[in-house]
Amino acid sequence: MTESVPTLKVNAHDPPPNLPIQSMSLNQPKQQHEQQNLDLALIGNCSFGALVDKKASIKWCCIPRFDADPIFCSLVRKSNDIGFYDVVLENYAFSEQCYIKNTAVLVTKLFNNNDGGVEIIDFAPRFNMYNRPYRPSMLMRIIKPLGNCRIKVRLRPTFGYGWGSPEKTRGTNHIRYLLPSMVMRLTTNAPISYIVDEVLFEVDEPLYFVFMADESLKESLNEVTNTYLEKTIEYWHEYTKSLAIPLEWQSQVLRACITVKLCQFEESGALIASVTTSIPEKSTSEGFDLRFCWLRDTAYIIHTFNKLANTKMMEDFLTYLSNIVAGSQENGGILQPVYGISLETKLYEKAMYRLTGYRGMGPVKIGTRDYKLIQNDVYGHLILSSIQMFFDERLQKPGDVNLFQRLEGLGIQAYTNYNKPDCGPSGNGSVEEGKIYTYTSVMCWAGCDRLAKIANKLRIPDKAMFWQEMADKIKKDIMANCFNDKLVSFVSTWGGDCVDPSILFLGECGFVSHMDPRYLGSVKLLESTHRVGMYIVDGPNSKTASVTQTLLYLTALHKIGRHDEARQLFENILNDCTSLGLISQNIDLETKEIWGNFPKTASMVAIINAAICLSKTWESEI
Repeated sequence: MTESVPTLKVNAHDPPPNLPIQSMSLNQPKQQHEQQNLDLALIGNCSFGALVDKKASIKWCCIPRFDADPIFCSLVRKSNDIGFYDVVLENYAFSEQCYIKNTAVLVTKLFNNNDGGVEIIDFAPRFNMYNRPYRPSMLMRIIKPLGNCRIKVRLRPTFGYGWGSPEKTRGTNHIRYLLPSMVMRLTTNAPISYIVDEVLFEVDEPLYFVFMADESLKESLNEVTNTYLEKTIEYWHEYTKSLAIPLEWQSQVLRACITVKLCQFEESGALIASVTTSIPEKSTSEGFDLRFCWLRDTAYIIHTFNKLANTKMMEDFLTYLSNIVAGSQENGGILQPVYGISLETKLYEKAMYRLTGYRGMGPVKIGTRDYKLIQNDVYGHLILSSIQMFFDERLQKPGDVNLFQRLEGLGIQAYTNYNKPDCGPSGNGSVEEGKIYTYTSVMCWAGCDRLAKIANKLRIPDKAMFWQEMADKIKKDIMANCFNDKLVSFVSTWGGDCVDPSILFLGECGFVSHMDPRYLGSVKLLESTHRVGMYIVDGPNSKTASVTQTLLYLTALHKIGRHDEARQLFENILNDCTSLGLISQNIDLETKEIWGNFPKTASMVAIINAAICLSKTWESEI
């Protein structure tokens, strides 16, 4: 390792200490969750993430960063021959899995038919060292015996999106894996021959496995593993203690907060939409790569961070967005819908046919063509996100006149394009269709409206007046073209006669009051066309529910006075989460199976926001 860490006084022969376990109360029978193929746990350290199944097999992991070539990819591979890291227990009977309370450290227990088994602790080190974040490209695994048992450890990395297996060399206590772009090393106190040959062997003492970039450990393997474990647990405990969580659904909110944090690329502050690529949103569609940052989600995420008092994470994300704003000036203030985690703008999409995809529903894709789409709502979203920098006194880098002037460039684009066709809220439309979407127009209005508020804050009255006039002009056009008197509802497109869930944002962004009769009429019409049971579906006759749209809808129900109904729908969504409290994009209404890239950051953020909105207050109960 390039940086050494002062080791704690730990007996090298002692097993890890007994650790508090977090329980999840999701009111869902355990056996139903075990049948879900996306019932996976997420571990990581804000540089990379890994997905682990119920039997402690790492099925997906991109190192050294989220958008890298996956070193483990059996989740989207046809055969389970390479691309995983697992522990095979002889005479396996069943398993138990949970996180250590309020951390991203995973504990999996495998049991055999003879009352024996092993406990496996998986984590990626994350803590502060020398007053800066330490997040190495490293996976740590501790295996402790729980009675008589034999195991087989299989570590089979791959490269080139499943193209092949690396060459291996071995040392006294390590194995080196020679990948084309890097060399990885496994250091362990288990017999190296047993790992290389994948043979069964007895476990009678704690075993330590450190899989990392090719550097030799300078400290005792046992000591450094236990030290890193303790420091990582301490980091996550400090992180969760800093959050302003609601009174109710605390375990679910904390798990969602940790999951969202794990989806942040801390080096730049970017938040990826998901850890995976090409998990289809339903059983009849193809998948896409979501390991990038979509601007459409930014304002919602920033405002939720603010409610949590998660200032550091919010500020890091705002710094990333500020860099996008600065970069847009070189292109006349024009934004694209999605950016890479290091501000990459060219995200060329490729199909990797060597991987068959999730359940064979390939191909697996890298990159996204979405960066070429025209989605004019992004100008409003980025301004909505950035307004926090002008009003939040906690931030070390507050907004100033220079940032305001850059945002004005986005405002000009918003005003110029609010009544122009684009690809719409789903991104599935096309400019050629000539549709002007209400959602886009409203987001452009929100951008101009917030610029007026920022100008007032900065005491620039002429600018405040200018942007308020622009906002009023847009709003007048929206009211004239997007409200259908016959339907008593806002509609999805200018002059249209139908509605979609994006109409719910009219209340969220302050375009109209939640109690405005026009908004209430829109909710009523939406329910008649898009509500199926306790869900909001993608469209009429759809058999797939959208997690984020359902959560946005039930939040709206609460704000229009239907409180009990909103809480019932929220509990139902929590029951659809995995046994560890994670969820992806969509839910199949017939099978209740979750679909889509996993976990979905926007879905986890929506759970946090809904819980904050619906929870009883601390003052009312304590």
